[in-house]
Amino acid sequence: MAKSKITADVIRQERIADGIYSMWIKAGEIASQARAGQFISVYTRDSSRLLPRPISICEIDREHQNLRIVYRVAGAGTEEFSAYQAGDSIDILGPLGNGFPEIAPEKSAFLIGGGIGIPPMLELAKELNCKKTAVLGYRDSQMFLKEEFEAYADVIVATEDGSAGTKGNVLDAVRENGLMAGEDGRMGTKPAADVILACGPTPMLRALKAYAAEQKLECWLSLEERMACGIGACLACVCGSKEIDEHSHVRNKRICKDGPVFAAEEVEL
Repeated sequence: MAKSKITADVIRQERIADGIYSMWIKAGEIASQARAGQFISVYTRDSSRLLPRPISICEIDREHQNLRIVYRVAGAGTEEFSAYQAGDSIDILGPLGNGFPEIAPEKSAFLIGGGIGIPPMLELAKELNCKKTAVLGYRDSQMFLKEEFEAYADVIVATEDGSAGTKGNVLDAVRENGLMAGEDGRMGTKPAADVILACGPTPMLRALKAYAAEQKLECWLSLEERMACGIGACLACVCGSKEIDEHSHVRNKRICKDGPVFAAEEVEL
């Protein structure tokens, strides 16, 4: 899949939670080619900051060639982006990385997002043509994107502070809602899904990988990592892997190029 660097136009932007912004971009061919789970690199206007910021794709409007990104302000670059308004120009490179796989219609899936790993799961919820349960993990009651997920999937929520849904993490929410194998006598010996697709912080992904292995479930993980070049050249965003990488000749994977989506058994977390 070809990637392009373009100067795009901001269509609109809004703050949807404390420090969380949603931006729609007129992205041309990048939007036409993008898939759920991929990301774009966004460049700042400050010449002292040469490296772009990788931001996952939240929604794709292929008909109008628009992309939506939802991001957290985490430094000077994203602080700059948060001030952009409709009509402003923005330099982007994409689509980058690989996306989530297709899931057969007869299967059922857990779509699991934690924190800023929630946005890339929304386009996936729209695209998958199977039974879906979205499990969303938040810090508190600012449950950004929750209502939008409800249009495409059953939704259950976990919050760290217990202000909404299950107090705890995403697996706590799965357990409390009786969706684990053998929980509370409400199920048989299988979980309520055949496949796990997830994006979020490493501790969450590590726990999901272990749960999937225990239950013998297909599991796909989108890894979060600080990236530099975004195209696989600099080796700044590697993770451990079972196979030897043909580029670096060691047991690792480049998250930006080989990922960010991996089969759980491919990577060491």
